[in-house]
Amino acid sequence: MQGYFITGTDTGVGKTLTSCVFLHALAQQGLRVAGYKPVASGCEQTAEGLRNEDALALIAHSNVPLDYASVNPYALAEPIAPHWAARLAGKDIDLPFSLHQAQALGDRVDRLIVEGAGGFLVPLNERESFADLAEALQLPVILVVGLRLGAINHALLTAEAVLRRGLTLAGWVGNAAWPEPIPAGTIETLETRMPAPRLATFSHQYDPDISNLAEALRLDML
Repeated sequence: MQGYFITGTDTGVGKTLTSCVFLHALAQQGLRVAGYKPVASGCEQTAEGLRNEDALALIAHSNVPLDYASVNPYALAEPIAPHWAARLAGKDIDLPFSLHQAQALGDRVDRLIVEGAGGFLVPLNERESFADLAEALQLPVILVVGLRLGAINHALLTAEAVLRRGLTLAGWVGNAAWPEPIPAGTIETLETRMPAPRLATFSHQYDPDISNLAEALRLDML
């Protein structure tokens, strides 16, 4: 399996945006690509069942036919931490099953983009977290940094957690997910202290253009 595991410094920092940008950029290189969102909370009930807008975005930017259940096997209604949403739904998120689903998708494509939920250490169940999933997948990690006050600490702590798992931190993406100005010195400080290259910086956009953002992504640095 080849691809990347997309994690973030927090929830709402732009993991899905970054995942879609990666899918688009890799597809532009002639590769078969698919997105995988193993667990998603905050899903809406539809005629087809529970659906998550992040998982639907990944499907839209993949270039192979995908059914929803293969992309998001654990779709949970409550908009809270996945392990708690699963508990309320009477489910247990099974790590081996999530890995099996990832492998099944990975066998069909050249690159698999796996998107986590929340931050790197968000629990999956009573025993395991997304960090355990990333470790089991052994994919290079891309860290999405929400560019606001506190980003430096959050980014460096997450990078340290990734490296302590023996994983490769392939790069980081800075995303201005909020309309407020990026705090002075944030990007410059991260460039000198992060143990991986900055692959892109996304300015705040209410309606992001994925193709334009993909052109700014430095895949050559991976």
